Amino acid sequence: MTQFDKRNLSMMMDFYEMTMSYGYFEQGGGDRRVAFDLFFRSVPDKGGYAVFAGLEHVIEFVENLSFSDEDIAFFRAQNLFSEDFLKFLRNFRFRGDIYAVPEGTIIYPDEPILTVVAPMIDAQLLETAILAQINHQSLIATKAARIVRAAEGRMVSDFGARRAHNMDAATYGARAAYIGGVDMTATVSAAQQFGIPVSGTMAHSWVMFFEDEFEAFKHYAETYPQATVLLIDTYDVMHSGLPNAIRTAHEVLETQGRRLAGVRIDSGDLAYLSKRVRAALDEAGLRDCKIILSNSLDEWTISSLLLQGAQVDSFGVGERLITAKSDPVFGAVYKLVAVERDGAFVPRIKMSENVEKLTNPGLKDLYRVYNKEGNAVADMIAIHGEPVDLTRPFRYVDPQKPWKNRFFEGFTARNIRRLYVKGGQRAEELPTLDEIRAYVRAQLEREIWQEEQRFENPHRHYLDMTPDYYDLKMSLLEEVRGKHS
Repeated sequence: MTQFDKRNLSMMMDFYEMTMSYGYFEQGGGDRRVAFDLFFRSVPDKGGYAVFAGLEHVIEFVENLSFSDEDIAFFRAQNLFSEDFLKFLRNFRFRGDIYAVPEGTIIYPDEPILTVVAPMIDAQLLETAILAQINHQSLIATKAARIVRAAEGRMVSDFGARRAHNMDAATYGARAAYIGGVDMTATVSAAQQFGIPVSGTMAHSWVMFFEDEFEAFKHYAETYPQATVLLIDTYDVMHSGLPNAIRTAHEVLETQGRRLAGVRIDSGDLAYLSKRVRAALDEAGLRDCKIILSNSLDEWTISSLLLQGAQVDSFGVGERLITAKSDPVFGAVYKLVAVERDGAFVPRIKMSENVEKLTNPGLKDLYRVYNKEGNAVADMIAIHGEPVDLTRPFRYVDPQKPWKNRFFEGFTARNIRRLYVKGGQRAEELPTLDEIRAYVRAQLEREIWQEEQRFENPHRHYLDMTPDYYDLKMSLLEEVRGKHS
């Protein structure tokens, strides 16, 4: 195969998914229904929240999950599986249900953001593909939201493709960055596939190709007079690039009734240079000319630049966005939480020497609790189908301080998960990419505390439990401890 051959993404799995599935098949347990939760344990960059992204592609994956003759031949060649099992795989289609929070939802550690309820084999075969999509896109969307916040309303463009981990990471990373609030991408495949606004001007090679810098700028302005943005740091910003950009504005563009749209600085002391460039542009009568800064930017460098008074209208953000450089792992996991027995789901819990790896068992609902002003004050886990009525004082348990007797009074609660796949078929229409992006922005502007959005020591969003759910978890913990200690 080459990278241009058609790929069956159903084969994107860890091999143990297939070996375990065969074991379930042989032992007669492959059709027994189970529930797996997808959740994450900590927010990247020690932040206060994360952005859920990648759900659309999870749903596309389960709708198309199947194995071709070529795939079956590959499995046969491993000399591990029976012909009956290979025949089962050849006719396989996903038969389960998927519950999830809507894509773009602000999410927090340890809560069930996605649940698969399906026959054991079906649920097992999804594991790697689901984690790969959700971990990657949620990581980049979260990083993008932080960068956009740091930019304080200035335009942010994704310049990251050439530093992404591969071509798919560049394309899907650009989608996730757009969900997180980035305005445009330079990645053409993402712009074409997802309808993201595309941007791009020149590189240093354009300037170096011509005999001198002014000639390079002149030819570019003649080619794109309606949107001329010049890269002015190829040789020397203040002594060459900027003077030649101003000359191009006056001698080439203004003679056509056009204006110089912008200049970009990609190296050097960006704060210092931007202030000097702004002063010179203003003095030359180019107050409407925008300044774009790029070069290894992230939320920390952008915040620092603005603190130093940098004169900037737009940021081009590359490798530190597309790779989430400061914390390049999202860390979502996929754990078994219930197994069906006699028509009812029996909770399962994973114990560990590490407290943070203790799982929340059973089928559950996830509520977001709001105050009268519409702020999200906490999330709360309930047993699936358990009545949650906040029209009267409602007692809840903080699992970190279970001895305290606490109540929600004067609050409202909303179950934030939906059924997206039912019996293997899509059960709800998905929003557009722009709708997902607007949903993220609306939550961050109107629902999520500003204290949770700060970069240093953000306020912790509380994850509470109903008393019935907390009691279920504790009783199961005691039961398992008694069996295995």
